[in-house]
Amino acid sequence: MTDYALLVLPAANRVYADATSRLLRNELAVLGDAGIDAELRELGETRIGGVEYVTFSTSSPLTPDDLAVLSNASAAYALFEVIEVAEHGRVLRPVPLTPQDRFDSDLLTIQKYSGKTNELFTRLLVNLTCMALAEPRAMLSGGLRLLDPLCGRGTTLNQAMMYGFDATGVEVDGKDYEAYERFIKTWLRTKRFKHTAETGVLRKQKQRLGHRLDITYAPTKEQFKAGEVNTLSYRGTDTLTVDELFPPRSFDLIVTDAPYGVQHGSHREAGLARSPRDLLAAAVPVWLRVLRPGGALGISWNVRVLPRAELADILRDAGLDVRDGPPFDGFAHRVDTAIERDLITASLPR
Repeated sequence: MTDYALLVLPAANRVYADATSRLLRNELAVLGDAGIDAELRELGETRIGGVEYVTFSTSSPLTPDDLAVLSNASAAYALFEVIEVAEHGRVLRPVPLTPQDRFDSDLLTIQKYSGKTNELFTRLLVNLTCMALAEPRAMLSGGLRLLDPLCGRGTTLNQAMMYGFDATGVEVDGKDYEAYERFIKTWLRTKRFKHTAETGVLRKQKQRLGHRLDITYAPTKEQFKAGEVNTLSYRGTDTLTVDELFPPRSFDLIVTDAPYGVQHGSHREAGLARSPRDLLAAAVPVWLRVLRPGGALGISWNVRVLPRAELADILRDAGLDVRDGPPFDGFAHRVDTAIERDLITASLPR
């Protein structure tokens, strides 16, 4: 038996920090079930030397492949093997982590605005959606295509960039589109990453639908020159046009933070902008037309406006296999007095 202690990354948001250890423990349970060969046992939360750790045991040491998955855990700061030494008691031996982040963390943290989703939670949601794929370890290849059909100012798109995914966002709010366009262009220029960016009017059959942004980029000039590039696209239009904008089976992942209350969503159908329940019931079947079989969907939302069981029914009615029960039902947490956020993941059968 090998014992491990995972040091929890400090969260700047105090409310989220209160839930971080519990969320990380449940995240590890999902990673252990889908992405890691070693069975993670005795998952718990322990204070060692006055510091909070998430602890677990395995029947044999973690392999390099196991560590590659574990390294991307949303709130993982440092990993230690716990060793009993006769003269010293418990001793922590560092185990190197190798997260697949391709860029500096400021890609996720530099944007500050009211209502921004915590970047640790966004990483958690992306991770768990990847674990719902038919091939969960495909997340390590960096070649997946991710769609956020309610992308706001792009936190999920930025996390996809960190992982080396091709990312596409759709958002009806013109101010969010403009803010993200300014941010990402400025960030790429400031960081001196080789890239091309094109903007213009989004049209379909001569009808004006909104705005478009298309960026091709690479972490190094050498990779850009060799054609080893990723794409980032943003469509400033209604989420119910997703199946009109992209070919069938275009994406491996659909990951989104649904409206928490009475703002944004869709302008196409009267009333959808005011009801997260009706919005998701109308939008999920549209989104699934561009998800490939074996792909996965992950949604976070406010359970105070839509109970978990109702959202699960919406996803099942659309033909998805929902991940439910422990530990998948252990991610609800308070955001503020009006919002209790949860997440749900599901897969599209092959």
